[in-house]
Amino acid sequence: MKRRRRLPRPSLVMLPNGFTLANLFFGIFAIVAASRGQHAQAGWYIVIGGFADALDGRIARATNTGSAFGEELDSLVDAISFGVAPAMMMYFAVLRHSGWDWILVFLFAACAVMRLARFNVESAGQPKAAYFKGLPSPAAGGTLATYYWFSQTPLYNEFFIEWPWETIMRLLMITLSFLMISDVPYPAWPKFSFRTLHGTLGIIVLFSAVVALFVLPKQFFFPVGVVYVLTGIVLAILRGVFEVPPPFDDPAQAEDDDEDSLAEDPRA
Repeated sequence: MKRRRRLPRPSLVMLPNGFTLANLFFGIFAIVAASRGQHAQAGWYIVIGGFADALDGRIARATNTGSAFGEELDSLVDAISFGVAPAMMMYFAVLRHSGWDWILVFLFAACAVMRLARFNVESAGQPKAAYFKGLPSPAAGGTLATYYWFSQTPLYNEFFIEWPWETIMRLLMITLSFLMISDVPYPAWPKFSFRTLHGTLGIIVLFSAVVALFVLPKQFFFPVGVVYVLTGIVLAILRGVFEVPPPFDDPAQAEDDDEDSLAEDPRA
């Protein structure tokens, strides 16, 4: 009896990269939807891409398939999904109707690209740190994209009725752009683990985000993004007042909750 030839086992290397490419797919889909005037759907696609981005690095670490290729692919995709896509979403919604407002699209995308390039230079091959230098591009892009959602809610109309949402959007784009290339320290998302307080907090936040995605997405994501943005600013001010050195070069700030930290795929 002839033995069946066993098919080769698919490589796990493509698993995290598949999530990264899913992030790219939804980033491109967001631009297409925005060009068709489907701005609410475009926001959905950027948020879903953010979930894919949050998972790719963790899957790479869990399967021990992190690679330099994966890191570079992740950065290139983030530049599109959280730099170009949210900016183009605002362009098709508002900025295309005025002469030079489109320059804000360039500013936001350029700062996202520079932020990612700096991260690659300073953090390539290093274990995942507890702090980022500058606002991470996924947080900036997600905050900008979900602002459109929030501006269409009764909560926004109740508290910001005297502020046209288009004016706030322009100020928001400028603020997020410069925070991305600043030296303001932003806490990284902690590892998912019940063994530490930070890990438990990360699980709680992730679970809350998944629930909110189906229950109150328009009222939840933008306020959370604003809180995260303000957290970095407040921490920077407090460090300046009390003359506390930046946390970037402090080895005690590195994430060392498990023994495999040196094998991590440092995606941001």
